[in-house]
Amino acid sequence: MKVAIMQPYFFPYLGYFSLIKNTNKFILLDTVQFIRHGWIERNRILKPNEGWQYINVPLVKHSQNTLIKDIKISSNEDWRSKIIRQLEHYKKIAPYFNDVMNFIHDALKIETDSMTVLNAHLLGKICSYIGFNPDIEIFSELNIEIEKPKAPDEWALNICKKLDNVIEYWNPPGGVNFFYIDKYRKKGIELKFIKAILEEYSQGRKVFEPGLSIIDVMMFNSSNDIKRMLANYEFI
Repeated sequence: MKVAIMQPYFFPYLGYFSLIKNTNKFILLDTVQFIRHGWIERNRILKPNEGWQYINVPLVKHSQNTLIKDIKISSNEDWRSKIIRQLEHYKKIAPYFNDVMNFIHDALKIETDSMTVLNAHLLGKICSYIGFNPDIEIFSELNIEIEKPKAPDEWALNICKKLDNVIEYWNPPGGVNFFYIDKYRKKGIELKFIKAILEEYSQGRKVFEPGLSIIDVMMFNSSNDIKRMLANYEFI
């Protein structure tokens, strides 16, 4: 079994979905500390005319040591309507605008105050829209006890040791600098670093903005085109 483990991101970029699509089990690690200015509650879309802007979910104030699983969504702001308004400018340039907006309206109907639950829900919905049904699980809901990690690369290792038949662990290229291959091989697990090859597509403007939210990809590409993009990766 091929496994990937990532923190639960909000409408993440294409490379995140490449990990989901090309592994057998995808686990959302939500029992680690929430870090501000990351991708848990926000992502990037095109800004009207040029550049990019953030879309985000407002959060209830929390302490610095709060775990991701305990991060709550604030009910003091109509953030859903705000995101919809931020996406309206795509109508002029995006061929799949209507389909994507209908999808987002439906996907955001979920009622939850949990950022983790929201993101897990959205990830599943997006995968279904693209045309595949992955095995996505929230780590805190698995109810498994793991050894306390002694290094950053041991979270994934210790989780994999508790799962059945894990032969490969896939990680984004950013982990090359702190993952130790020998640790995994000693446990019979092959460690692989996958780099998504992010090809340019028409965004209806002169300057291409790379690495935006999957929403942007969906606006300009069919589900079949997106599946083809997800298969475009290399190991490093």
